[in-house]
Amino acid sequence: MADNRPIGVFDSGIGGLTVLREIIKTLPGESTVYFGDDGRAPYGSKSHDTIIRYSLQDMLFLQEKDVKMIVIACNTASTHAYEMLSKHSKVPVIEVVTPGAECAVRATMTGRIGIIATNATVSSGAYETAVKDKAGELLSRGENKKAMKSLSVIQQACPLFVSLAEEGWWDDEIAYLTARRYLKDVKDFGVDTLVLACTHYPLLAKTIAKVMGDKVTLINSGVAVASKVAQIISENGMASDGMNVTREFYTSDDAERFENVAAPFLGSGLPRGTVKHTVDRYDISEFL
Repeated sequence: MADNRPIGVFDSGIGGLTVLREIIKTLPGESTVYFGDDGRAPYGSKSHDTIIRYSLQDMLFLQEKDVKMIVIACNTASTHAYEMLSKHSKVPVIEVVTPGAECAVRATMTGRIGIIATNATVSSGAYETAVKDKAGELLSRGENKKAMKSLSVIQQACPLFVSLAEEGWWDDEIAYLTARRYLKDVKDFGVDTLVLACTHYPLLAKTIAKVMGDKVTLINSGVAVASKVAQIISENGMASDGMNVTREFYTSDDAERFENVAAPFLGSGLPRGTVKHTVDRYDISEFL
């Protein structure tokens, strides 16, 4: 029997649309509900407890929309709140860290991997741990042995990238100068693979690539996440019938601004019909 409930996706703003785009591309017959918490962005500069509170409220809103799955399309929320959401969600929850880490260790030829993220993601150490764990798994299976034995990871927080992405300043002089400043140490480290460990960062991929050079592979976890979503839907018999597909968009800030900034990237006339919806009212005391 078809399961026509939508897939729920949330992020602190528009960055998660990079993940949503890949989900739509991979599973065009599935309906989706997207919530961008622009009014409380960025999550990356918030405390651990605040990120958990925000993420739980986002979860409750999506469950209210009767979603069949929740995708945390935010690296910061994934590193800080995934376990809490997995414990309390009524539906499967997917995070973005593990798929991105696996892509990175499979892509590197030298074992020198860079991770750029928000302050909260870098300070948590979760992404670096995920990369090293996945490298260990590959090494134990005898895959990519040379690179895995010489694995070396450098992290760099790039908090202004989120603001640039939200403003729509993706490929201009300001973005380039900011990227050159942030990425100097990463470039000097000699990475051959760079993980864009914030879903906002793929919006600046052209600028980041210009700074890093064409010999560095950029990892956008959105593709891997979409593949994971498809796998879970298939394994659990949750596929829709592909009829009457809907795309719903919500933001906790100004709906018109959200659409103006997001439209050039998402394409296909999306997002449209965005509704402002704040989630502060959701009581999460039962989970804490």
